[in-house]
Amino acid sequence: MKEHNQNDITQFIGALKQTILQSQYNAAKLVNTQLVQLYYLLGAAISNKAKQAKWGDKVLETISAELQKELKHLRGFSAENIKKMKRFYEVYPQMLTSCELAIQLLQNTDIENSENRSTVSTELMLPIRSPLETEIQFDSALANQLQNNFWSISFSNHFLIINSLGETSERIWYIMQSAKNNWSHRVLKNHLKNKIHLQKNLPNNFKTQLPEKSQRQAIAQFRDEYLLDFLSIDDTDDERILENKIVQNIRDFLLNLGTGFSFMGNQYKLKVENDEFFIDLLFYNRNLQALVAIDLKRGKFKPEHTGQLGFYLSVLDDKVRLPHENPSIGIILCKEKNKTVVEYALYNANRPMGVATFKTKNEMPEALQKALPGIDELKKLLK
Repeated sequence: MKEHNQNDITQFIGALKQTILQSQYNAAKLVNTQLVQLYYLLGAAISNKAKQAKWGDKVLETISAELQKELKHLRGFSAENIKKMKRFYEVYPQMLTSCELAIQLLQNTDIENSENRSTVSTELMLPIRSPLETEIQFDSALANQLQNNFWSISFSNHFLIINSLGETSERIWYIMQSAKNNWSHRVLKNHLKNKIHLQKNLPNNFKTQLPEKSQRQAIAQFRDEYLLDFLSIDDTDDERILENKIVQNIRDFLLNLGTGFSFMGNQYKLKVENDEFFIDLLFYNRNLQALVAIDLKRGKFKPEHTGQLGFYLSVLDDKVRLPHENPSIGIILCKEKNKTVVEYALYNANRPMGVATFKTKNEMPEALQKALPGIDELKKLLK
């Protein structure tokens, strides 16, 4: 077989594979949407009926037992889950207006006459008219954005947000970000713990050093401070000890960095003629389509740090970066920084970079440290 034909076949197979994977992903999203809407609709029915009939938890347990008895092949109808469905609706009653499953039920063409349709609505304690006629209690722009994302995240993620936050605006922020970034349950849990909605963007020069299409995404990708609560280090520990402990806990570090990161190595060697240089930590980010070099500093940020990192980025772009990728990005991760000094230092830097700080478990408030289990306690819990 000729080489050019083999290349054509390889590219064609790659395109087919991508199409299949995208189709499976879309199908999974549809299944998730249907399940979330079902749970929401059941929650609405149970909530309204319970208020009218003044039902307590005992009745909900009876409903759960009967559903599990009648629908043995289906899971998800435990008493605890039934209560979660009820609360899910009660936290977001406004979303009934965009629940397609509710609309289909109330306008079901299989129900031949309005009398039967009314019976279904009455039994489930739902409005007889289309929910679309109900006024949404958010402003229109927010309502449109929320409707596009609300049903796309999993029920478990929804409930994690509900249990972690009390403010509706904060809950909406995490719903939108979860949908946009496809956060897993574990990633969302980590972001909620770190309260990333309160964190500022790190000082950077992305607007002058990155292509326009990548600037906003890069700014949103990195944070001003990272809580590395999985690390415990002493004041005397240097950058190499910090680096080794990060590598030993690389999965937790990746969770803190956010979505799209792959670890390429530590002490990544760059060779310039007969000289060798080493990057502390090197990553690749699929969302940014760029290499990300992290330079660790145990002390306070100094202006000369940008020169060293800029050199690394120049070599990466020349010797490692692929033609289709965006310019390499550098992050100086230090113990503390003076914002004004950082801004002056970045002003003249000719490579895209930012400066962030970190805190370890030792530097967390004492009350929060006590709330976290120690290594020995974790071992006992896992036995």
